[in-house]
Amino acid sequence: MGTIQALRASFDIALSYQQTSCIQICSDPAALGSLLNWFNQFQAAPMPRQLWLQCQIALAEGFTNAVRHAHAHLPVTTPVVIEMAVSDRTIDLRIWDQGPGFDFHGVLAHQDHQGDRDAEQGRGLSILRRVADQLSYDSDPGKGNCLHLHKTYPSHLPARTQPESLKST
Repeated sequence: MGTIQALRASFDIALSYQQTSCIQICSDPAALGSLLNWFNQFQAAPMPRQLWLQCQIALAEGFTNAVRHAHAHLPVTTPVVIEMAVSDRTIDLRIWDQGPGFDFHGVLAHQDHQGDRDAEQGRGLSILRRVADQLSYDSDPGKGNCLHLHKTYPSHLPARTQPESLKST
C-alpha cells in the first residue's frame, strides 16, 4: 500500500473511545456507596448524561439483587464482581455473583404476567430490562452467575474528516 493510501486509510478510521474497569466488592448493602463512587469514573465517557444515570441505577439494582438474593446465605466477604466496558457507542455491564442461580426467564415472564412495576420489591430486573437493549443471565456451576446488560447508543464523538490534500479529485 502506498503512502497516500495508508494516510487515507488512517483518516477513514473514526475516533473511538474505550474504557474498561473491574471491581470486586463484598456482599454488604453498605458497600453500594463505594460501588457508586467507582462508577463515577465513567461520567467522563462520551455517553448522554441521562443514559449514564440510567446505568448507575441499573448497577445499583443489579448489585443489590446479587447481595439480597444470590448471596443471601453466603458470608459477607463473598465478592460480587462488577465489570464495566464503555465505548463511544456501547455499554456492557456484567455483574458476577456466587449464588445458586435462578430461573431468569421465568422471573421475567412472571413479572410480565403480574405487572410488578408498582410492587415494592421485584422491580430490579424490570428496571434493568428497561435500560438494556439486551439483558442476559448465564449460570456456570463452579464459576458463578453473570448478569449482562448491553446498551448501544449513538456516538457523540466527532467523525474524522480527511484533509483536503488527501481527498480524491
